[in-house]
Amino acid sequence: MRQRMDTIRVRTTGAAVFAVGVTLVAASVAMVVLLEESVRGNVETSAVARAETVAKRLSAGEDPSSLTALDEDEEFVQILDREEVVAASANVSSTDPLVMLEPDQERTLDEVPFEDGAFLAVADRASGASGPLTVVVGRSLEVVQETRGAVVGLLAIGVPLLLLVVGIVTWRVVGRALAPVDAIRTEVEAISSRELHRRVPQPTGKDEIARLASTMNGMLTRLEKARLRERRFVSDASHELRSPVAAIRQHAEVAQTYPDGTSTQELAEVVLEEDVRLQRIVEDLLLLTRVDEGTLPLQSAPVDVDDLLFEDVRRLRASTELRVDGSGVSAGRVVGDREQLERLIRNLTDNAARHAVAEVRLALREDDGLVVLEVDDDGPGVPEEMREAVFERFTRLDDARDRQNGGAGLGLSIVSEIARAHGGSVAVTDAPLGGARFTVTLPAAGA
Repeated sequence: MRQRMDTIRVRTTGAAVFAVGVTLVAASVAMVVLLEESVRGNVETSAVARAETVAKRLSAGEDPSSLTALDEDEEFVQILDREEVVAASANVSSTDPLVMLEPDQERTLDEVPFEDGAFLAVADRASGASGPLTVVVGRSLEVVQETRGAVVGLLAIGVPLLLLVVGIVTWRVVGRALAPVDAIRTEVEAISSRELHRRVPQPTGKDEIARLASTMNGMLTRLEKARLRERRFVSDASHELRSPVAAIRQHAEVAQTYPDGTSTQELAEVVLEEDVRLQRIVEDLLLLTRVDEGTLPLQSAPVDVDDLLFEDVRRLRASTELRVDGSGVSAGRVVGDREQLERLIRNLTDNAARHAVAEVRLALREDDGLVVLEVDDDGPGVPEEMREAVFERFTRLDDARDRQNGGAGLGLSIVSEIARAHGGSVAVTDAPLGGARFTVTLPAAGA
């Protein structure tokens, strides 16, 4: 029960009823007070007018005894000479002065001899034959009480009814507005890690709930893509790690079965080669994991990229028979991590050397606050439809997935991540040599 009461629908309805209720009560009190003052003012005006009329008639020499009340249930008149009653209306003729007032004064009488209820008494000055006279006129305030009672009665019925209407309308409107949220919650609750293809209902319109549904669906799309990448990553990583392990085991079993068919030196060379390959894959996976987690440590120091390129040119010339052209390398300095930048360059040049037929060409220049690195080869190039996919993990262009001559498909994704970590980017286009050109753009030092 507490959970059902502690909902947005209940709280919103309660807040609306409370706010409208407070407003209505305050407005009702103000209206009753103002209405009572207005009706009382009308009674006072009529009493003052009656007193002035009587005073004028007396001053004109009319006999006081002829001045009687218009309505003996609603009005009384007394004409006083000092404290003596000279004349009075029939309903108060046998009484002493009901009230002693000076002209322009007024007083409320809680009771009078001839009628229950309050009267408002006012006074005016008149001139009689024997001297100044005081005219006292009283008017019943019953109309004020009746008006107040009628209005209060109507408000006592109308305000609760209006609050009930406000509550019902608010309850239904909020319920209808939150229905899509409940549908979203139900759908999200039913979605498991195996059903990330499902989407929450998308309401029409562009309000907050529609934007929430759109955001939820966007999140589910990202989760689905991340899940697919994760599953592919795990599958490819398992496959990549299994390959060198299987090669080591195969050669070890052959050496054990046919000890005279191989030597310890040959076995050691195979094991060492596959172990180096296994180590490289594990290191690449660890680096990409740190990138995903945002924990990749990066040093921040000036690095001469041209020095790194010249070192790699010498390495390629010593380890391959390819023609390596570094004549296009000019000065270029960035602020970053030297070790990671070395890895970026090595991955690019190893990729170029792996696909080149006869030549690899390197170039470096500074252009408008950017350091632009280009690595060209004369190999088969990269098809245009694959120029974004090559930077994804475990992506190879060859369907044969030749692990003996190719890498694990992580080198270019590492290049992309390192470039992004340094505030740069990488892209692939056609090279003038006929193969692929990989272009890395990094912010220049001091830019």
